Amino acid sequence: TAPWAIPIAHGAVREGPRSIEWRPDKDAELVWAECRDGGDPNVEVSPRDEVFSLDMHEVARSAAAPLEPRTLVQTDLRYGGIAWGGGGDLALVYESEWRSKRSVSWVLDPRTGEKRVLHDRDYEDRYTSPGSPMLRRTERGTYTLALVDGTHLLMSGAGASPEGDRPFLDLLNIESGETERLWRSEAPFFESVNSILSDAGDAPITRDNLRVLFSRESKTEPAQYSICSIGDGAARECIQITDFPHPYPSLKDYSKEILRYEREDGVTLTGTLYLPPGHDPARDGPLPTLLWAYPREYKSADAAAQMRGSPHTFSGIGNLSPLLFLSMGYAVLNGPSMPIIAKDGEDPETANDTYIEQLVSSAEAAVAELERRGVAKRGHIAVGGHSYGAHMSMSLLAHAGDLFSCAICRSGAYNRTLTPFGFQGETRSLWKARDVYFNLSPFRFADKIKKPVLLLHGDDDNNTGTFPLQSERMYAALKGHGCEVKLVQLPHEAHSYRARESVLHTLAEQAEWLERHVTPPPAGTEDDA
Repeated sequence: TAPWAIPIAHGAVREGPRSIEWRPDKDAELVWAECRDGGDPNVEVSPRDEVFSLDMHEVARSAAAPLEPRTLVQTDLRYGGIAWGGGGDLALVYESEWRSKRSVSWVLDPRTGEKRVLHDRDYEDRYTSPGSPMLRRTERGTYTLALVDGTHLLMSGAGASPEGDRPFLDLLNIESGETERLWRSEAPFFESVNSILSDAGDAPITRDNLRVLFSRESKTEPAQYSICSIGDGAARECIQITDFPHPYPSLKDYSKEILRYEREDGVTLTGTLYLPPGHDPARDGPLPTLLWAYPREYKSADAAAQMRGSPHTFSGIGNLSPLLFLSMGYAVLNGPSMPIIAKDGEDPETANDTYIEQLVSSAEAAVAELERRGVAKRGHIAVGGHSYGAHMSMSLLAHAGDLFSCAICRSGAYNRTLTPFGFQGETRSLWKARDVYFNLSPFRFADKIKKPVLLLHGDDDNNTGTFPLQSERMYAALKGHGCEVKLVQLPHEAHSYRARESVLHTLAEQAEWLERHVTPPPAGTEDDA
């Protein structure tokens, strides 16, 4: 095997030194990892990775004889990095495994190599996430673990829950592992901790002097920043330092709601529904609608069903955001769940064996929920997405075309035989899973696609698997079967579009496509679309 070859699998790495870094708590100590499994996560071996360090001062002093690196730690899962303490006697080591969705963090004494488990968990389970340790800036200009009173880590997390994300700040006792909650975001606001401000000059951080930069936002107001003193957690003293105006006041009164609904197999799905300002479905009837999504793979249905996001966040509208079409009177279902779940107890790489069935079921559930709420009607909904979301959109037109009136597909891949060594969560090669690659290639089903398709692609897309050829060949296949299709190629653009001209042209093409092909649904009558 060539020394630069990497096995085809999630968690595969090359042999030799990798993850090379300088220790942020030392003047000149180099740290790196090397695999002991040939880089192949499917090989049963212990340890899987070994982490080394080499003090360059010692190297300089022993120039006459080569100095061997010192083993810091060994891991049985794939090494994922180290967060360093500032005193040289503390580090957190991370390791994980894609197949089991397991992650382990260790408390390590770098001087002796002694370690003990801090967290051992399923990383797909957002509800039980303990958060991540916050870092402080050092006089070296590096970042190390922020220790409070020398004994506690400051843990900041998204605080995922069935009610939505509620960010938190915890103190974690390094010795006992016990946590103490200092603060948690409360409705109707979404607050989060951005950074520590009481870390100047390597000064010790204590409960009494702990100050952080907070942001606070709501559904209708953009994020504002404050400097807050946490104290003992009983009270929080804050000084607001920004007063940003609303970036798009004409859309200030749009409606935002996180929907929860089930698909046919009982999996709970979510999606964020946006309605134009002042629109009431009960009074005004259904709207032409844009459904914008991106499918994701999961090992378990429980993880796939967990709530993501918060009903209290301010929805920033980027330069290519689907929310821009609220200004044109469209309803937008943004990010509806399209989970592709492995069968219970089976390897997660088999999830795509039922990709089409699960994708169609999720789309049908989303459309049914929109109809139930009187927001939209099938046949008057556009489906769209970028990259794997574009592949999803094309697949839905091929296998569930009655749900939608047209599709917008940006920078997608439509022939999976052109990505023969894996894509997204698929680790099997084309030669090991032929049926999966064929069934997940909407190019093969071009004769089944009857609804209009807008294809957009950067001319210089260098993202592996989404070269411009993908859209060019899909365009030819659809055109050859008489489907209404338009291909827009953007000069000098890569996988995402940056130039002002490209962004404006993309928006203009999408707006014109929606205006032509997503007609307002009739209110109070049976839809014969």
